[in-house]
Amino acid sequence: MSRHQIAYHEGRDLNQVHRWRAFAVLAVSFFMTVADLAIVNVALPTIGRKLHMPESSLQWVVTGYALTFGGFLLLGGRAADLLGRRRLLMAGLAVFTAASLGCGLARSEGFLIPMRCVQGLGAAIVLPAALSIVMNMFPEGAQRNKALGVWGAIGASGATVGLIAGGLLTRYAGWQYIFFLNVPIGAAALLLAPRLVPESRLATASRRYDPFGAVTVTGGLSLLVYAISTAPQAGWDTARTVTLLAVSVALLVAFVVIETRVEAPLMPLRIFGSKTLAGANAVSVLLGGSFFAFIFIGTLYMQQVLGYSALKAGLAWLAASLSSVAFAGLSQALVTRGLGRFVMAAGMAMIGGGILWATRVPVHGTYWAHLAGPFVIVGIGTAFAFIPVSIAALAGVAEHEAGLASGLLNTSQQLGGAIGVAIASTIAATHASTLLHRGATPAAALTSGFSWAFWACGAIGLAAVPVTYLLVRRHELAIAVASTSAKPQPEPAEV
Repeated sequence: MSRHQIAYHEGRDLNQVHRWRAFAVLAVSFFMTVADLAIVNVALPTIGRKLHMPESSLQWVVTGYALTFGGFLLLGGRAADLLGRRRLLMAGLAVFTAASLGCGLARSEGFLIPMRCVQGLGAAIVLPAALSIVMNMFPEGAQRNKALGVWGAIGASGATVGLIAGGLLTRYAGWQYIFFLNVPIGAAALLLAPRLVPESRLATASRRYDPFGAVTVTGGLSLLVYAISTAPQAGWDTARTVTLLAVSVALLVAFVVIETRVEAPLMPLRIFGSKTLAGANAVSVLLGGSFFAFIFIGTLYMQQVLGYSALKAGLAWLAASLSSVAFAGLSQALVTRGLGRFVMAAGMAMIGGGILWATRVPVHGTYWAHLAGPFVIVGIGTAFAFIPVSIAALAGVAEHEAGLASGLLNTSQQLGGAIGVAIASTIAATHASTLLHRGATPAAALTSGFSWAFWACGAIGLAAVPVTYLLVRRHELAIAVASTSAKPQPEPAEV
């Protein structure tokens, strides 16, 4: 081999090493934000007792994070494109890490809930910036598919791993450590990011902003998440809920109108010209609505009916997490072979079917007889669904819109999760209340309510199967997963 050939191969290997080192930093940052959505669920009873929080306030430990996370994702994604993705990533990490420290130090609900909102804001900045950097580090094709395959596996397992970690930390260290854990991880990512992660941004002489679009979409999404999250307690038919929903819809309609008229829109509507991208986001809504609601209701069933501790409830989800990790490689391999649409549909069918299996849970249920099977099937389904959705939602997206597409994907998932949890909570609470008034025991009423909620979650998951075949175009997805040539790819230039 000639000296030139040796240098060629060494340069290619070095570029790949640099990319995967940077990817490791980005993946850890992503994992923190995903795990934090679920990590507090099993710790809520302990937090409520220690901080003397009423049930009405306790839900805001979860809702506060989801509110700012879902509301600011689109704005965070576009800001990353315009201001610099690494710069925004580091800003988001700093906000998220500082807020995590604040949550751990909280001694009252008046401090904990605002800190959770700030945490959600940090996550909304980190997530689209990290994913868009991944997209721009790896060329469309085999290398990007491999990276997005790992990314999808992290997304699929992050929530269940968060539940397990939450149970372990709450039991053996204290609830504060579910937040303190983020501090050294976030600090390490902040130190490594300038050394390993390349900077990139939209190359344009003048960076025009869309302030009215930013205000309307952020306000509309935040109000929508708030209204849906509080509707189970306030009532769906109350004047308060109806008014909030109406205002949020009006703001989102105004956003669409603004985006058709401004010179530099926050979200160019032409991005939906790709039916595959639109379909992937529609599936992402249903994925979030079924999977995250299943985690929420399943955890309540184990703790409130079966009497599981935080640790036992967290460890119970290990079956789902291990199944997801075990099948992630197969999912990626099938997607790479041109079966992306089939894998996506199969994954959503398994998620929906696994949840429907869980509708059989009885009052005196046992883990191995009634929960392990559904958890394994849903875990496999998440491995099959998250990976092709992640690839399809970024298929054919131009470099200058990577942050926008990343923010859009995660916004879809978070909105779906908020809607799914609200629907499932309303069904469970309404049905349980009806049975209690008829003289049923609390355990029987709760179990029946949770079973009805599982029916709704399963139906949401199965609805994604026809959506996949109607909207996701096989040829567009095939182009996104096509292998690239062996030609070396340069490191993204720092701008």
